[in-house]
Amino acid sequence: MGRIAGVTAAETRERLLRAAADVFAQRGYDGTRVADIAAAAGVSNGALYAHFGSKAELLVAALRAHKRRLLAGLFAADPDRSATELLLAIGLRLPERRDAAGHLIVEALVAARRDEDVAGPTRDYVGERAAWIAELVQVAQGEGEFDTALSPDAVAHFCLLLAMGSALVTPDLHAVDREEWAALLTRVIGALAPTEET
Repeated sequence: MGRIAGVTAAETRERLLRAAADVFAQRGYDGTRVADIAAAAGVSNGALYAHFGSKAELLVAALRAHKRRLLAGLFAADPDRSATELLLAIGLRLPERRDAAGHLIVEALVAARRDEDVAGPTRDYVGERAAWIAELVQVAQGEGEFDTALSPDAVAHFCLLLAMGSALVTPDLHAVDREEWAALLTRVIGALAPTEET
């Protein structure tokens, strides 16, 4: 079980990322061996190590790939939406049932508490997400959608807390009506708008 004939390196990498998401979701980070992921992807351990240096690196790479696909889908749906509309669209997805890749953040956060090999890349990943959200907030502030007196970092932190919490409180634990959730998010995002005094 080495390199698969007719499969490019990029395709092998993608197979590994999808297999990692599935296996981590089923067995958890600690319960997963590199060999389990390689077997699920249909490649050798050596082929896996040709793409990823460690199980921790693979976990965070799978997490990044999942978020890239999610954001690409949101942008493709409406590339001209405003920063406010984009934040609302992301927020509306938070209480939805997640696929295996959607549980990766939970595995990364739990593993990061015990394993420094995971903690560093997870900190980097969370920092990247926070910076991306803060930049989106700055765009909204520049376009007059958000109050410039608000700290983009504080808003980003709030958004991360919502996202991470929603990964833990799944619909099977506690569901929320979609329309009620949309009404609440609309109100919260509306509170970020400039006041008449600013």
